[in-house]
Amino acid sequence: MEHGKFPGRLLLQWHLSERCNLRCRHCYQDTYEINARGLEDWRRLLQHYTAFLKARSGMRGHINLTGGEPLALSEFPALMETLAGIPDTIPVGILSNGTLIDDRMARQLRDWRVHHVQVSLDGNRATHDAIRGSGAFDAAILGLRALKAARVKSVIAFTAQRSNWREFPDIAALGAKLGVSRVWADRLIPSGQAQRDDVMTPEETREFFALMAAARPPQRIRFFNKTQSEVAMHRALQFLMSGISTHNAIPYHCTAGNTLITVMPDGTLYPCRRLPIAVGNVYETPLEILYDCALFQRLRSKDWVSTGCEACLFRMVCRGGLRCLAYAMTGRIDAADPGCWLVEQNASAAPSTTTTASAATSAAAAASTPASATTPSAVIPPWFAS
Repeated sequence: MEHGKFPGRLLLQWHLSERCNLRCRHCYQDTYEINARGLEDWRRLLQHYTAFLKARSGMRGHINLTGGEPLALSEFPALMETLAGIPDTIPVGILSNGTLIDDRMARQLRDWRVHHVQVSLDGNRATHDAIRGSGAFDAAILGLRALKAARVKSVIAFTAQRSNWREFPDIAALGAKLGVSRVWADRLIPSGQAQRDDVMTPEETREFFALMAAARPPQRIRFFNKTQSEVAMHRALQFLMSGISTHNAIPYHCTAGNTLITVMPDGTLYPCRRLPIAVGNVYETPLEILYDCALFQRLRSKDWVSTGCEACLFRMVCRGGLRCLAYAMTGRIDAADPGCWLVEQNASAAPSTTTTASAATSAAAAASTPASATTPSAVIPPWFAS
């Protein structure tokens, strides 16, 4: 629900530092220096963020703290005490690799009233350790068990790539065994040429989403057992396959620069960590000015139609899929999701060009009709038509 031109919610993904105890193969970072601003600047940013929310009556906030590894910072406890003391409590999540969470830390996170802790698991032991380092899998599992014992809500995040996507059902089953609240996945966004080889093809993407759908517990079980782990399919393109098993698919579109903003350790503001286009620095320019920048306004546009999506039935609700993947692979944010299998299918389903007068007349009429009002020839998922 939107309030005027502003959304009803604004998620701040806050990267406190680049310091981390792991060296993951698919990490976005080029360096692991601490380079944290420190508690005084963090408190100043919190004041700016809460003032921004209050100035937009009805806008709710949520903060996800990450890094690097946020638990590796010595000032992390002091920041959490500050957040816990905010009168109008803003939910706070922690995005972690899980390896620094023991029973004591889990109880402390509970006492700080953390909304949830997200732990990354990228496959079974051998695969996860190959990506994140020897021993990382077992340490993350111990962290998840500690969170469960302390009754802290936990979430598993799976980064899908060519080397691991077939292992998702195992991770979903493990999540259910560990009692996590949710298991979800999104695709790898490459940060270098070597990582491009790990990006899934459109066909692999479709098969992966089908695996995710098959791993979901039946809705009947979820209704009667509220503690059953959810396999969430609320990321780009996943609705195209989630409806096969649930008939309750909700189209997703990128929220970067709209209901999501990202602050880097030095204060640089991105629309999303996976879409690293700097628009300014929150310690130098007021957030209300940066939030209204040209890039964010473009990203918020409801008329967005990505190149290659013009003939797609879902072009106005999907809005091009993973813009960050398009940007990483093509350098353009307005290109279609490179993992979308409908792009090629829609192109092959489009009528061939003709030079007849009647065709020219029809083309002229179509050109004068708003994109949102046209009904293009499109490939329709089988569940959508049923």
